[in-house]
Amino acid sequence: MAEDTQKDAMRIDVDLVRQLAQLLDDTQLTEIEVEDGGRKIRIARKAAAVAGAVQYAPAPVASAPAATAPVEIVASPAAAFNAVKSPMVGTAYLSPNPEAKAFVSVGDKVAAGDTLLIVEAMKVMNPILAPSAGTVKAVLVESGQPVEFDQPLVVVE
Repeated sequence: MAEDTQKDAMRIDVDLVRQLAQLLDDTQLTEIEVEDGGRKIRIARKAAAVAGAVQYAPAPVASAPAATAPVEIVASPAAAFNAVKSPMVGTAYLSPNPEAKAFVSVGDKVAAGDTLLIVEAMKVMNPILAPSAGTVKAVLVESGQPVEFDQPLVVVE
């Protein structure tokens, strides 16, 4: 009977677990899950409390974008309190394509439902809309920056 239990036990591929853990470190994700046939492995870590704003290096651009107005990025805790937050994990884009003008800039007036930016998740572009009319007070992310669920993106007051 002990032999049957050993045959049914899941064999853990330690190298795969190490590779997945390294992938979490490299991508700064908090969780990853893979499934292979009847085997499923989930690696997760608790997110560390963020003492201040995290700055990510911008993603490399294939070609130099056309001249665009600079986007002011403000990372104050007070501004983040009133911010429109990301509904998902993904990559934030401030314009529809690298050559296009940003959807909004600091000081712009927006109406409820206006697109503030896009968050790409699993190759789907998800528009992030203004919840109410107001003025863009701060843009808290850079184009191409990875974002987490509930991360402050844009302050509209």
